Amino acid sequence: MKRRTFTSLVAGLSMAASMMGTTAMAQDDMRIAIVVKALGIGFFEAAAEGAEEAAAELGNVEIIYTGPTDTTAEGQIEVINSLIAQGVDAIAISANDPDAVVPALKRAMDRGITVISWDSGVAEEGRMMHLNPSSTPLIGNTIIKLAADHMPDGGQVAILSATTTSTNQNAWIAAAEEVLPNYPGIELVATVYGDDLSDKSYREAQGLMQTYPDLKAIIAPTTVGILAACQAVSDAGKIGEINVTGLGLPSEMAGCVESGATESFAIWNPIDLGYSATMIAHALATGTDPSGEIPMGRMGSITLDETGSAAMADPFTYDSSNIDQFKDIF
Repeated sequence: MKRRTFTSLVAGLSMAASMMGTTAMAQDDMRIAIVVKALGIGFFEAAAEGAEEAAAELGNVEIIYTGPTDTTAEGQIEVINSLIAQGVDAIAISANDPDAVVPALKRAMDRGITVISWDSGVAEEGRMMHLNPSSTPLIGNTIIKLAADHMPDGGQVAILSATTTSTNQNAWIAAAEEVLPNYPGIELVATVYGDDLSDKSYREAQGLMQTYPDLKAIIAPTTVGILAACQAVSDAGKIGEINVTGLGLPSEMAGCVESGATESFAIWNPIDLGYSATMIAHALATGTDPSGEIPMGRMGSITLDETGSAAMADPFTYDSSNIDQFKDIF
């Protein structure tokens, strides 16, 4: 039987300390740790549901869902060290910093632990492969197009991102900047960072509205940031003046679409992402050759590029025409 373990850093350390006196699982269970940027974020909780689905399908797999309490590399390093002490079979991490976690992950691989990254990547030397949720150029174009589609006369837009070291958001922003010339009249005036914290993201959105009174859109390529920006725009009485868009969860964004603060937004299915990452981690931990096709269960299979990376699926756009179909799913 597979089991799921929710653990914070403190719980992880306590478990490591008591390993010698406790039999936590059946001898033949494989333990796959899903390490997220921070606990308490809806996107990652949905991904954990997908990991559970994969574990149930595979059998004899225990999912350890863990991460720090805030979005720091230091917190993730402590979590990784705890997982090494526990002797898990695989670590699948969405990294807060692509480089800072590498030494800890290399120690894990030296101990025979399979290490992959997903969502927010790790430098190549710190993992066996990376699973992008979608194509980076496609995401970059999508988040600009979501704003431009509702700005026929052009205007100013700003980006509210996660942390300055978030691998995935930084890549998406760079891709968005590359396609800006394809959208005449759209002016990117600022990029700010809310650290994937609701209160800080809210304040950053307020600051954007105060600094740029002619702002027409806030683009947030983060589920925490887009929801915080929606609230800030609503509280400022600027619904209809500033469109909040980017990447969000239907369950969290339904109210924003209904109020008119958000015309449309996009995301891939985080349940599918957690499912795929778990399937890949299991495949590699059981001997699948990473140079060939890697199976992902119901999601098909992937083949890695020269950087050891692959993309899962295209993003999907949500608006008032379809939000009700998905808001109770994730």
